[in-house]
Amino acid sequence: MSLTPYIVCRGAEAAIAFYARAFGAAEVFRMTDPSDGRIGHAELRFGEALLMLADEYPDFGAISPDTLGGTAVTLHLSTDDVDSAAARAQKAGALVLRPPVTQSFGERSALVQDPFGHRWMLSQTVEALTPDEMQRRWSEKGA
Repeated sequence: MSLTPYIVCRGAEAAIAFYARAFGAAEVFRMTDPSDGRIGHAELRFGEALLMLADEYPDFGAISPDTLGGTAVTLHLSTDDVDSAAARAQKAGALVLRPPVTQSFGERSALVQDPFGHRWMLSQTVEALTPDEMQRRWSEKGA
């Protein structure tokens, strides 16, 4: 079994170009709707991970965060250098919602929103901790 995120973007062609600039994604392939030129399906490779995306197709319930007025989902992208990743994303046009910060549970992370309304948690492990130690530190911080 595997899980692959499938996102909808208003302007999927521009989104593909953005993800390449911002995150170094490589396009695997795309299928273009012959009736109107929309991208009906595309796949991007982010290191070992795959992301699928398409243009909006409201008649099939495929609606972007722009149309919905936001998103409840955050995509998580692991990196070796979260500061550089956040700067690269911002330079490509992402909005930095939270700049890089080191968390008590061993991660350095930033939160950005791409121009298509999708949120991305950029994360780097700075200290290898067990799940119990992560919880202990988080609980102590909140106390």
